[in-house]
Amino acid sequence: MRRGGTVGGIEWHRIIESEEPDFDVGFLLPDATPEALAPHRAWLEPRFLDPATNKLVMAMQSYLLRTRHRTILVDACVGNRKERRFHAPWAHRTSTRWLDSLAAVGLAPDDIDFVMCTHLHADHVGWNTRLLDGRWVPTFPNARYLFARTEYEHWIEVNKGGKKYSDGCIDDSVLPVVEAGQAEIVADDYAFDDEISFALAPGHTPGHVAIGLASQGARAVLSGDVCHTPLQCREPGWSAVGCSDRAQSAATRRAFLERHCDTGTLVMTAHFPSPSVGFVRARGETFDWVYDE
Repeated sequence: MRRGGTVGGIEWHRIIESEEPDFDVGFLLPDATPEALAPHRAWLEPRFLDPATNKLVMAMQSYLLRTRHRTILVDACVGNRKERRFHAPWAHRTSTRWLDSLAAVGLAPDDIDFVMCTHLHADHVGWNTRLLDGRWVPTFPNARYLFARTEYEHWIEVNKGGKKYSDGCIDDSVLPVVEAGQAEIVADDYAFDDEISFALAPGHTPGHVAIGLASQGARAVLSGDVCHTPLQCREPGWSAVGCSDRAQSAATRRAFLERHCDTGTLVMTAHFPSPSVGFVRARGETFDWVYDE
């Protein structure tokens, strides 16, 4: 199973929290009715869709990037001991797998220099913090946490209505970082350096960003939740139930797939099953997903 590689001079590793059948396909993708899904089952099962449960096989993972001078974590999974009203299977996890996966590449939380979040949903910010003496504190004490402005301001406003609107993750996984003085609110098109940059990819959330890598002539993009499953390459119009604007999400997804199709850009997905990274290829009016194995 491929868990790491390089993009030019940038070394990357997948930091896996879980990988299993997770959401019923018809729940996550409301357009995936039994009739609409039927033509896809032959290639989906069993790698992408578990026939026994009708659930999509999905990874929960972060990406660890190492440049010459910096160690960067992109997205922070579900985390431990978090209460989640909307995602009961994610609540109160106590697994050490994520920390063990980080240790397996020779790193501890103290070694992280920067944390970047593609968006602020519960499964992308969880390990931002950990519970210590009854308080949520930053997991990565030496890191600066970078939040894109549109995304951050949207969720801060939504959170004013209470946890039921933000699933609790702003209170326990974002605001403690801000209160600790470790957060930086950056532009939606923020250029971290000449190799790493943000690009607005809205729809799943209003300020969702993709993170582009360009080094020594090689290119990659961390896609966040632009796509949750390879099924959305074949059906780019099918948006997830959790998208804030499903029509915008579909438009963003098609534009993303068109932009990176047949370009050699390595797409590093948040939730596709292992090995999770690959390439977009043309398939008539839609697209194919080809793993980099």
